[in-house]
Amino acid sequence: MDQLWANRAASAEAAVATRHLKRIWKVPGTQLGVVSWPPTRHDGEFRTWHYWWQAHLLDCLVDAQVRDPQPERITKIHRQIRSHRLRNNGSWTNSYYDDMAWLALALERAGRLAGVERPKALKKLSEQFLNAWVPEDGGGIPWRKQDQFFNAPANGPAGIFLARYGDRLRRAQQMSDWIDETIIDPETHLVFDGIKAGSLVRAQYTYCQGVVIGLDVELAARTKDPQHASRVHRLVAAVRDNMAPDGIINGAGGGDGGLFNGILARYLALVVTTLPQNGPADAEARDIARSLVLKSGQAAWDNRQTVDGLPLFSAFWDRTAEIPSGGGKSAEFVDGAVNASSIPERDLSVQLSGWMLMEAAVTVSDE
Repeated sequence: MDQLWANRAASAEAAVATRHLKRIWKVPGTQLGVVSWPPTRHDGEFRTWHYWWQAHLLDCLVDAQVRDPQPERITKIHRQIRSHRLRNNGSWTNSYYDDMAWLALALERAGRLAGVERPKALKKLSEQFLNAWVPEDGGGIPWRKQDQFFNAPANGPAGIFLARYGDRLRRAQQMSDWIDETIIDPETHLVFDGIKAGSLVRAQYTYCQGVVIGLDVELAARTKDPQHASRVHRLVAAVRDNMAPDGIINGAGGGDGGLFNGILARYLALVVTTLPQNGPADAEARDIARSLVLKSGQAAWDNRQTVDGLPLFSAFWDRTAEIPSGGGKSAEFVDGAVNASSIPERDLSVQLSGWMLMEAAVTVSDE
């Protein structure tokens, strides 16, 4: 293991643990991430609930356990899972299919890689995605229940989960085909956000590229169908050409956007570790993906601030981080999305992305 990146990942983990991890409602044996630092009173009491941020916190804890297995981290993983359900009104599910897909991915990895298994939760979540598939309405699965917006942030992670979980390859392949036929930009080859009532929503976000890369890497590794590797090659090159000036992945500010660049880094790392190597095009995609992760990682590390000896990452990895203060607006949920704090570095999402990137750099430097 590359010790430099392992040390940086450990520092990122310690920063999130120190600033954000807290017992929920003083209940013993619990823990979630406080969504702001310095926290508002409202956030510190867990009156704020950003379901999918907590799923990514769990995913990062699993990354750390793979890097450096520790019994006390297994305790944290157990606590995170238990507390997620507790804070979510005793339920695993909610109204947003993308949220549920992120949790399903994190729970599946916790079971497979850290031995913390939740088979009933995985079964319940998988049924949500299988039952939401509506080709007759133009989907895909929708973004949320009773909605006609079919998007990459729901279909990508749900597809990755179904490819990994049980024997759901056929549905995962149908989801990949739907994305390829419906929401790929013919000019740049990037992924559009989605399709709403038959009209393209043309926004292009880094994490949409990440989840589609992840889906096709999983399918390339699990099926004999060569088109999935071709889709990975095309999309990795499109990300390099359109979303990573000077080789550094674009940031998207705070709030939900704080997670976007970290998610892309996670799935670029999967290209390096998991895409079958059958020829020069596979090797090229792997090398581009590795370079994007390592260059972004170096930039994020160089542009961090250090507070009490621990890193604070910037929302934009090519710019110096700004140290947040206790005042100003904290991130809040509006119309199905979380807006940024007035200083985006305050948001847990931004710090999780920095941590995710450091863990991704560990895995690609190992290969």
